Amino acid sequence: MSSNISFGSDKKPLRELISAIRDGKIQLPDFQRGWVWDDERIQGLLTSISLGYPVGSVMLLQTGNPDVKLKPRLIEGAKPPKNIEPDQLILDGQQRLTALTIVFDQENPVNTLDFRKKPIKRWYYIDIKKSLNPRIDREDAIISLPENKLIKNFRGETEQDFSTPEKEYEAGLFPVAYTLNFPEWRRGYNAYWKHDPEKTKQIDNFEEEIIYQFLQYLLPVILIGKDSPKDAICQIFERVNTSGVILTSFELLTATYAMDDFRLRDDWKEINAKFKEDKKLNKIENTDFLQAVSLLSTFERKQEKISKGLPEDEIPAISCKRKDILKLELENYKKWSKIARDGFVKSGRLLAQQSIFNEGNLPYRTQLIPLASVLGVLGDDADKDGVRSKIFRWYWCGILGELYGSATETRFAKDFPELLQWINGGGEPTTIQDAHFSPPRLESLRTKNSAAYKGISILLMRDGGLDFRSGNPITFSLYDEEQIDIHHIFPEEWCKEHQIPANLYNSIINKTPISAKTNKIIGKNAPTKYLEKLEKIAGIDKNRMDEILRSHVIDPKFLRTDDFNGFFAARKEAILSRIEGAMGKPIARDAIEYIENGAE
Repeated sequence: MSSNISFGSDKKPLRELISAIRDGKIQLPDFQRGWVWDDERIQGLLTSISLGYPVGSVMLLQTGNPDVKLKPRLIEGAKPPKNIEPDQLILDGQQRLTALTIVFDQENPVNTLDFRKKPIKRWYYIDIKKSLNPRIDREDAIISLPENKLIKNFRGETEQDFSTPEKEYEAGLFPVAYTLNFPEWRRGYNAYWKHDPEKTKQIDNFEEEIIYQFLQYLLPVILIGKDSPKDAICQIFERVNTSGVILTSFELLTATYAMDDFRLRDDWKEINAKFKEDKKLNKIENTDFLQAVSLLSTFERKQEKISKGLPEDEIPAISCKRKDILKLELENYKKWSKIARDGFVKSGRLLAQQSIFNEGNLPYRTQLIPLASVLGVLGDDADKDGVRSKIFRWYWCGILGELYGSATETRFAKDFPELLQWINGGGEPTTIQDAHFSPPRLESLRTKNSAAYKGISILLMRDGGLDFRSGNPITFSLYDEEQIDIHHIFPEEWCKEHQIPANLYNSIINKTPISAKTNKIIGKNAPTKYLEKLEKIAGIDKNRMDEILRSHVIDPKFLRTDDFNGFFAARKEAILSRIEGAMGKPIARDAIEYIENGAE
């Protein structure tokens, strides 16, 4: 970090900070996350402050630096005059300061979350009597009430009503919203109790022991001076966090680009809207997109250095790690973002040719990052048959070799240039060389959590799998309309009755893409029975049904004799042949036993 950064530390009264927030003198930089704290955390914060416990420091950035132009945003609950410019921006401490600002709002309940993360509205109270009892934990004295301030039983009947000030006085509940305006509330409380000496003494003790804790509470504040250099402030963004979560590279770049008056969030909104047009791209994250842009940008930088004949140790690496994304200059982002966007869109169209129809049957979201980068560079050349064949082979090696489950950033950086080089006549990419499939792995593929499990079901559709009832190829429209999913061929109940081991009947070998209607017809029946039923309902003769079964690499003779063991052995071999075809390399049938790693 730059050595000439200016900062100071001090302690500021909580009430002073809340006042500055309400007046708009302290705001948020627009890149910060929104309000996310739940009911329990709010109660915990109030408990800590009421006891004078530390709740952490706050970091503020002084505004006024012409090189650091951050768009400000008001904190929830602030109601300043219009268009007020802040004196300071919150870099760290947003959640705590927001919680306190809205808890002290006398007009509106707090929008928060319950323990199930369900949105709720709450008012916060301190039980006066409990808070003064040293034998009762303070957290038990801090309570929250629903928006209507009614407590109801399971039948919906009101058991307790605190909906008016008089009912609050009667119950001895102090609304936390009046903490900064305690004298006003106290006057109403004393008038209600007609200045009863015991009540007056109790409220005196409450003010001294509880209210003063809030009014005199000091928060440690680190103030970053406005004369601090831009690069130092950017690095501070990288190190601060919100509610214990490290800011993503997207959020950090949002802040950095805002200094140059570029709204990255708005740009991503437009790009993401384009992605939403293709179901396969629904789950692409903004950080995925930035990784593709970083690959493209660093690839260009490397090519430029190579063309200048620089020594190998001076040639920068192709990379999309966090640190490299944070170095992505706005000029380079603008240059490569459209190409990355077009690459992702093209990847969606390309994968449709492989019978990948939506995000649900997409094996690896992450593999789209190098794929989109390659397609962005290739442009129209990606439509050539020879080029597509190489891309598809690389893609299937990544899926069936299960190479995109971890350490993906390093593989992205290798696959992207290596795939381009291979397309242009170079050697095979490392991913193709590394990809291996062990035959015993088939038996351990039992859930959709595995990319290889999804991949095999996709291959069955891609390579001509026909719908059991209509006999039509499984296209996108059929897949969507008929709710095609992976179902058992020998039904689970039948297998249990015939004492077939679960690890066998639940494996991908005993499953295939089947429509919801067909699966309902299959039910718990033996294959001999449900085939007869299907043939009758669909008007399909035996020969045609056998043809449909073979399209799923199912040998009909084993289903027509309810021979699970014969079926299982034959289909295992047939699926291995399909895998060999997709990967473009042989599978050693005497491979060592696959050891499950829990990554299904």
